[in-house]
Order: sequence, then structure tokens, then C-alpha cells
Amino acid sequence: MRGLTLRSVIVFAVTAILTSRLLAADHPLTAEMRSELTKQLNGTVKRFTEELNDNPRNINSYSRRGDAFFFLGKFKQAVADYEKMVDLNPKLGTSHWRRGIAYFYAGQYKKAAHQFEIYHTFDDVDRENGIWRFLSQSKAYGTKKAREGLLMYRKDDREPFPAVYKLFAGKTTPEAILKSIGLAKLPDDEREKRLFYAQLYIGLNYYVEQKLDLTRKHLCQAVANKWGQSASGGPNYMWHVGRVHYDLLTSSSR
Repeated sequence: MRGLTLRSVIVFAVTAILTSRLLAADHPLTAEMRSELTKQLNGTVKRFTEELNDNPRNINSYSRRGDAFFFLGKFKQAVADYEKMVDLNPKLGTSHWRRGIAYFYAGQYKKAAHQFEIYHTFDDVDRENGIWRFLSQSKAYGTKKAREGLLMYRKDDREPFPAVYKLFAGKTTPEAILKSIGLAKLPDDEREKRLFYAQLYIGLNYYVEQKLDLTRKHLCQAVANKWGQSASGGPNYMWHVGRVHYDLLTSSSR
């Protein structure tokens, strides 16, 4: 802080403290909820570590522990468990999209891009996979090259992914996507589901564009989404992706 006056240093410190408190207060989950979640996840890691000590070839135990590691933000450990699953059963390699996401957050962007590329041979309908390949390639090679290499889809996919995919291709806007969901005649549960995915991927699109305030805004909406919070299976995993990414951004801003 060479050149700063004492008053400037004090103002900077006070601003940082207030920003930290604001970010904590704005978190879509209460401090109690986050503490309980962390406790549960640590318990899951402990349980499946004990099971693996007894049976080190139990693929399900690696899967469950890998998920818990990822949800705790321990990405290298998640990658290790997911890779162990594939070591034990190579047939899992093509379809293991969770490994691709763990690679991404562990900073192994080229491996992540490759995982989503081979997943396309397993499922050539799921545009969500194409989005993650784009995100990974953007970090590995730059957004221009990633957009040029967007996977091609010719079959219908679940909403809102056709529109969201256009966002990453630069052919629509976040406002247009959210407006379309708002105007559509949908059951409340379906609208919440579409809003969850839209907010999650709008946030991730802003992340690629390095617009971190907008990233936080939309990821906050995704984490607060009640459908996402109560979802199971793959959708629940994606809710955790939004939560973990939001936590990384807010903690790095403190």
C-alpha cells in the first residue's frame, strides 16, 4: 500500500469489512443452514472413508464421497475419487459428467473440455453438456475459440436449454430468456425449475465475461431457488454447483 495515507488505509479496511458483512447478510442460505450443511457433508466424507477402508474397490463409496468433497469445495479430492471410479470401471469414463465439472473447478480446463466432448458421444441431445464444454474451452483457449467450437445440436432438449444455449452462442440475452419464462403459461413448479437453470447459466455466462457482480447476482438467485434446493439427483448436484461457485466468489471478495 505504498503511497496511501493512514486515512486511506482506514477507509479501505472499513469498506472491506462492511462489504464482507453485506455479502454474508445477502447469502441466500442462513449461517445456520450453511453450518449444518457443512457438518452433514463432513459426516458423509467420514462415513464413506470408513467404508472405503473396509472395501477400497467400492465404486459407490467413491461416488458419494467425491460428491461430498465437491460440495465442500474440495475439488482436487473430488477429482481423485471420480477418477478412481473410472479406474475401477473404465466404462464410466464417457458418461462421467461430474468428473468434468470437478476438473473445471480444480482448474484442469483441458481435461474438463475433453470430458464434455466425449460425453457428447454418450448423449447428443443434452445442451447442458455443450455449455460446460464451452465454459471449459473458454478458460482453456479463450471465449472466441470456444464459441467457434460450440457443439451442434439438432434434436429438441428440455427447456430452458435451447434458449440458454443461444446465450452462450451470443444469439440472445439474459433479459430475453427471463422474460420468456415469466410470460410462459407454466405450472409454478415448472417455472421455478426453468428459472433455476436460467439464473445458474446466466450467472456462469457472466462469469466467462468476467462480470463478477452480475455473476454473483444471478448465482444468488439460483441458490435461493426453492426448486433447486429441494431437487434430487443431477439437478441437486447443479444446485450445489451454483452454491459452491457463489461461495467462491463471495469469499474472494472479502
